[in-house]
Amino acid sequence: MSGEEVAVAPTEVAAAIGEPMDINAALPLVIRKSKAHGGLARGLHEAAKAIEKHNAHLCVLADDCDQPDYVKLVKALCADHNVKVLRAPSAKTLGEWAGVSEISFLIH
Repeated sequence: MSGEEVAVAPTEVAAAIGEPMDINAALPLVIRKSKAHGGLARGLHEAAKAIEKHNAHLCVLADDCDQPDYVKLVKALCADHNVKVLRAPSAKTLGEWAGVSEISFLIH
C-alpha cells in the first residue's frame, strides 16, 4: 500500500552473506548502496522534486523530525505517488546511514 509506514530500529549490520536479513539490517545497506550510485535525495526540497518526477521508490523519515508540516507534506506526496514510507529511529541515525551529519528526509 502507498503511504505505509514501518518503524525501523537501529541495528548494526553483522549478517553473514547468505544469511536471512530483516528490514532493520537491510535498510542501512540499501541507503548506503543508493548513495554510492547517486540515487539519494536528501532534505525536503530534493525529496519533493524526486517524488513529483516519479523518481522515488522509497522515502525514509526520521521519527524525531521536529517539523510536523514537513512530515505531513512528504507523507501526502508519497501517498499520491505510491511511494513507500519507512521510519528511521532518529535524524542522526538516518544521517549516518546516508553519510551526512543529520537528515530528516531521505528519498531513494
